[in-house]
Amino acid sequence: MDPIETAIYQQDMDLPSEAATISIARRLAAVARAGDVIALNGDLGAGKTSFARSFIAAMTGQAEEAPSPTFTLVQTYDSERGTIWHFDLYRLERADDALELGLEDALAEGITLIEWPTRIAGLLPDERLDVTLSFQRDRDSARHLHLAGRGGWAPRLQSVIGHG
Repeated sequence: MDPIETAIYQQDMDLPSEAATISIARRLAAVARAGDVIALNGDLGAGKTSFARSFIAAMTGQAEEAPSPTFTLVQTYDSERGTIWHFDLYRLERADDALELGLEDALAEGITLIEWPTRIAGLLPDERLDVTLSFQRDRDSARHLHLAGRGGWAPRLQSVIGHG
């Protein structure tokens, strides 16, 4: 098996506030490039869209808040490093419906953020960054973050996040 396919770097961290979520999204945006896929996992309200908005703002330099693609299912944004595709697949009925939204183009040439990636699990590339946000008990704005960089994401994630 090719070592790129098997390389993985994982990191867990607590995010005490929304500002911490924004900070990590910006740090990851700094190393993102065309062809990257970021799968955003977590329950409703866990911070997936906040992460995506911060990532998009860092990549595009936009001061205004990017709209959530909850109803449109996908939004695109131009950046110097390529088109950013932001998918919110919560309302997706079948995995194949994502292909009609331009998923193949996004995966081939864009920087792709996917909320609710389990809806299209069989279509996701092996090389990606998995971001999982979860609630911390008794702390309203605090979240727990699990990152798993696979393939080419592994060394980049390790360089950005470090050894914990």
